[in-house]
Amino acid sequence: MAEIFETYGAQETFALGERTGRAVNPGTVIALIGDLGVGKTVFTQGVAAGLGIHGPVNSPTFTIMQVYEEGRLPFYHFDVYRIGDIEEMEEIGYEDCFYGNGVCLVEWADLIEELLPVNVSRVTIDKDLKKGFDYRRISLEGLAI
Repeated sequence: MAEIFETYGAQETFALGERTGRAVNPGTVIALIGDLGVGKTVFTQGVAAGLGIHGPVNSPTFTIMQVYEEGRLPFYHFDVYRIGDIEEMEEIGYEDCFYGNGVCLVEWADLIEELLPVNVSRVTIDKDLKKGFDYRRISLEGLAI
C-alpha cells in the first residue's frame, strides 16, 4: 500500500526526500518514476541530505551513476534516462549496488524494470497543473517514513 504526500514547492519535495533519506536502511533500492521536470532530482537531493551528504548532488544523466560515500550509508544515484541497453547497466556493475549495503536511487527506473530487485521501493512523482504549477503528488510504496 502506498503512502500519498502532496507538496506545493521544491522545498517541501526536498523535505520529503530528506525524511526518506533519514529512514532508509542498508540495501534499500528506490525506483524513482516521474516525467521530466517533476522534481525527481530535488527529491534525490533531499534523500542525500537525509543520509548526511552535504556536497552537491546532481543528476548523473551522462555518467549514469554517481557514488556518494560521505553519508551514514553509501549512496548510489542512477539516472538511466539515456541508457542504451541493459548491458550498459551490467558494465557499470549495478548488481553490486542493488544488492549491497548502501542505498540506491534510480531515476527513470521504469526503463530498467527487469533489472530491479523484487523488494524495490517505489516513489512516483506526478504534477497536477489544476492544483498549481508547483503542486506534486508523491506516492511512496515500500518505504516507511
